[in-house]
This record gives sequence, C-alpha cells and structure tokens, in this order.
Amino acid sequence: MMNTSRVVIAAFTLLLVQLPGPTLAEEISDQDLKQANNPLASFRAINVHNYWMPEVSGTDDTANTMWVRYAQPFGKWLMRASVPIQRVSIPGGETGSGVGYSNVFAAYLFDTGNPAISTGVGPIVGLPTATDGVPGPRSWSAGVAAVHFDAKSSQFQWGGLVTWLVDIGANDEADEVNLLAVQPFALYQLGGGTYLRSTGIWNFNIENDTYSVPIGLGVGKVVRSGNKVFNLFVEPQATVLSKGLGQAEFQMFVGFNTQLTQ
Repeated sequence: MMNTSRVVIAAFTLLLVQLPGPTLAEEISDQDLKQANNPLASFRAINVHNYWMPEVSGTDDTANTMWVRYAQPFGKWLMRASVPIQRVSIPGGETGSGVGYSNVFAAYLFDTGNPAISTGVGPIVGLPTATDGVPGPRSWSAGVAAVHFDAKSSQFQWGGLVTWLVDIGANDEADEVNLLAVQPFALYQLGGGTYLRSTGIWNFNIENDTYSVPIGLGVGKVVRSGNKVFNLFVEPQATVLSKGLGQAEFQMFVGFNTQLTQ
C-alpha cells in the first residue's frame, strides 16, 4: 500500500504540473475559480480524496484513507454522500482494509443576500458501513452539519465545515459515537487557475477523548472542459496537536474534484 500511495501521489503531482492553463484549455472564469472549492456550489460533483499517512502514532505501520464523495443539489438543499475506503492498523500488529464509516448530509442553502456568500445547515447521518477488516462503530448516528463559504474576493476565499455525530441506540461501548469534525479552509488564487490551499480537518472523538489537528499548505489547479470543471490538488498536512493512538502525525492529501456545471 505504501508504494502504491507514493505512485498515486507522484502521478497527481505530475498531472498538476502538466495541466494546461487557460491559454491552452478553455477560459477559466472568475466564477469557476471561486466555486471550484465551494462545498455548497449548486452543481453535481464527484470527488476523490486520498490521505496517505506514513507516520501514525502508536505504530510503525502506515495508513491510507480514500474518500469517494458525491454531491447533488435539490432545489434549496445540497446533499453530499461520503464513503471511505481504508487501510488501518488493528490490534495485534496487523492491518485491516475495507470500507469505513460513511456519512450523508443535507444542507439547506440560506439566501444570504449576496451570491458570493454561501451558508448551509442541515442534518447528517452516519452509516455503519464498516467492513470486518476495518475497526469502527457498527451503530447508526445522527447530528448536524454547518457550512460557510465566502467568495467575495477574487483572490482569497475562505470558509469552514463543521459536523457533529452522536450514536443512535448503540449496543456497547465500541459502537458509541460522539464525533466532532471542524474543517477551516483558505484558498489564495495565484492566477491561471493555480491556487494555494489549506484545508486540514480537525477531528475530535469526544467519546474516547482523542483528537487530531492537522495544518496543511498545498497547491491546486482548476481547468474547464465543456460543462466540466476539474480541480486537482496536492496538500501536505502536519499534525500540530494530537492525543491517542492511531492519529496521523503527517499525511499527504491529494484529490481530484469534478463539477458538472450547466
């Protein structure tokens, strides 16, 4: 898995460098650049996000999580479903691979009076999709998700995503869920579709009193082809605060987003 992850990261980096600018591809509009990283953009989107973790607390093993996400607008609502495919350390010095704990949220999009500012709040549901090879809750959970994105500036965009999940009728301690995730993000446009990014997700497992706070700095590229906007990025993330076993001390985040515009 480690060698495969390195190949994937190298391939993403090479593609990022070689992606054409707007002079060779189609013109990249200011709106494209602003909405390419907006989690509340009213477009269908398919995203693949991979976190390779070469350093994990409490173990000499590496870990990897690939999130496959799909977003779909429904009138004033935006639904996003996320499914993780994981390779993690398990007790006994072994590793397990499979599908992890999935989630779906639906955010109601408020009319902020400014089309450059997006705000959404709604329910989130955790799905017990973890396979036998991946540790994780086997109970359902529910909570709330809140998102904000400010794109008033053509050069700098910022925002955040907060989700909170608690279990529904867990049968034992292993199935109890109390998870808080906070993702602040900042984007700085360099021109020609290239931008700098910082989007680390701060995870707090309140049930187990463990947490991880990574800070990232990466680079991305946005290009348009017909009614599709592609967004490719690489973002190294270092953990500045953590508690508990199995926390990533460093991770390489690479992703490929596809928005299907009208």
